[in-house]
Amino acid sequence: MSDQIRDPEEDSGLYLTILCWTGLALGTLDSFLQPLPAGLVWAALALAYLTGGLPPLRSAVSELWHERRLDIDLLMVVAALAAAAVGAALEGAVLLALFSLSETLEHRAMGKARRAVEALMRLRPETALREGAEGVVEVAVADLVPGDRVILRPGARVPVDGRIVSGSGHLDESTVTGEAEPVRKGLGDPVHEATVNLDGILTAEVTRGLEESTVAQMIRMVTEAQAMKSPSERFSDWFGQRYTIAVLAGSVLSWFGFRAIGHDAGDALYRAATLLVAASPCAVVISVPAAILSALSAAARGGVLFKGGAALEGLAEVRTFAFDKTGTLTTGQAAVTQIVALEGDEDAFLALAAGLEAQSEHPIAEAIRHAASERGLVPTPVRDVRSLPSEGITGTDDAGPLWAGNARMLAQMGAELPPGIAALADGAETLVILGRGTRILGALTVADEPRATSGEALAALKAGGGTAILMMTGDRAPVAARIGSHLGLAADEIHAGLLPGDKVRLVDTAAKRGKVAFIGDGVNDAAALARADVGVAMGVAGSEVALQAADVALMAEDLRKLAAARRLSRRTARVIRQNLTLALGAMAVLVTGSLFFELPLPLAVLGHEGGTLLVVLNGLRLLADPIRARG
Repeated sequence: MSDQIRDPEEDSGLYLTILCWTGLALGTLDSFLQPLPAGLVWAALALAYLTGGLPPLRSAVSELWHERRLDIDLLMVVAALAAAAVGAALEGAVLLALFSLSETLEHRAMGKARRAVEALMRLRPETALREGAEGVVEVAVADLVPGDRVILRPGARVPVDGRIVSGSGHLDESTVTGEAEPVRKGLGDPVHEATVNLDGILTAEVTRGLEESTVAQMIRMVTEAQAMKSPSERFSDWFGQRYTIAVLAGSVLSWFGFRAIGHDAGDALYRAATLLVAASPCAVVISVPAAILSALSAAARGGVLFKGGAALEGLAEVRTFAFDKTGTLTTGQAAVTQIVALEGDEDAFLALAAGLEAQSEHPIAEAIRHAASERGLVPTPVRDVRSLPSEGITGTDDAGPLWAGNARMLAQMGAELPPGIAALADGAETLVILGRGTRILGALTVADEPRATSGEALAALKAGGGTAILMMTGDRAPVAARIGSHLGLAADEIHAGLLPGDKVRLVDTAAKRGKVAFIGDGVNDAAALARADVGVAMGVAGSEVALQAADVALMAEDLRKLAAARRLSRRTARVIRQNLTLALGAMAVLVTGSLFFELPLPLAVLGHEGGTLLVVLNGLRLLADPIRARG
């Protein structure tokens, strides 16, 4: 998919690298195997110097002119020219060829995640079949607005984000969520653009325009991820800038030092050039981004989007994972299990509750609306609706003010549970009370179930020890205990009856023991997501506020992806340590050899660029991380 999108700048870099290596190959052939005409040799070396040296020189001059910074690219060009000046033009060509190759590999790693996501835009069809009063009409996708209905035929790609209002079938969502298996969709289920309808004829109602679509959000998050550097990346940038100046100055001073101890001018220049190559920090500087960018790309293909390297590194250090319950550990697809109407019949009571909850995004509200829809009830019109997080909702109908909520809302209204409802409050299901002022109209219970993947995901996060798990919910303790016990959580890991501020305080407390990740999907999770060291938004269908506040987004509603992402982040941390150890060790050996043991320039070139290639290739190994298969 991504291979079809070509980056002209990246392609030109690849072609220049090939030309550089061609020139180097001819020069090497002349030196070691078969003498060639002198003119051909000089032309070959000139080709290597021009194709390998001009791009980094242009980049270095631009950086110096616009940012007032000395770039490592300048160091490489100076080192190659210094090699040519002391009669080692072939060694300079080797330096430029290897540097060009490492730069090409780096650029391809940097562009891989971006290309993979941009390719989704190409999968969006140009037109869609819109259903309206005039029948089914083919229209431009850009003309679709929320509320429109589109027909999805078998084999068709979904043009926009929507919700199924008619039909059922299987969809291939691998392009968005990383899930390899088709997902069955039915009435009320969401569909996302760039996914494929495999079978069945579906009618979907548009829920979001193109600018706010799933793919548009993915594009923005990947763009932000490439712009937001991790602490390790910031350090490597800081180190490279200052160390480049030190190497240039040190090489000049070393010439005077070699002259002072008796070397002639040519020999002193040769050894200074060798030191310049040996001390160049290319491998150190590329060590971190090669690993970070490769891991970000692997994660994106597996359905996990990080908002930058900082989130990736932070996840590796997390000691406590705090989970919101509803919609995160549970399906969020609650169902109404009991209805008690104290005034009027059940249908009228349910229609009133559905009208009050008509504008709420909470899963409980969805369950109430769904129950009313199944009975064929029309929700009672309710206006001036206002949501009170972790308490309930208020509004006004033709009969006056109305409210629905939990025990906190009941207490706030100064009401008491009548005997007919009090028994429901002792159960392990969520109780929703409906009333007017202090008068109770009735109540209903709603039950939610754990996700099929939640238990496995929590066990994977706990594996190896040292990781604490917390479940946080605004539900009553019996409800939380029922879900927690099903997931294998201990009593001290379950926290119920929480307001949004309580979740933030629990995150604060956990942060004293080490870094904390909070995983949630709702509006009332935004504060805790922002406070945590790493905020994780659950699923593309999660609230916009949660996605904006989070550092990581799980595109699929599968918590095993979180465990896989943590494994990837820890593996990335190990690769970064390996790269830095290799790069610093090689540089120390080369500098020592050039200062005290008359290290030949060819060995300095091979050691320097060989180390750079090794750390790049070691980082690129992360591209093959099986995060998608593990999910």
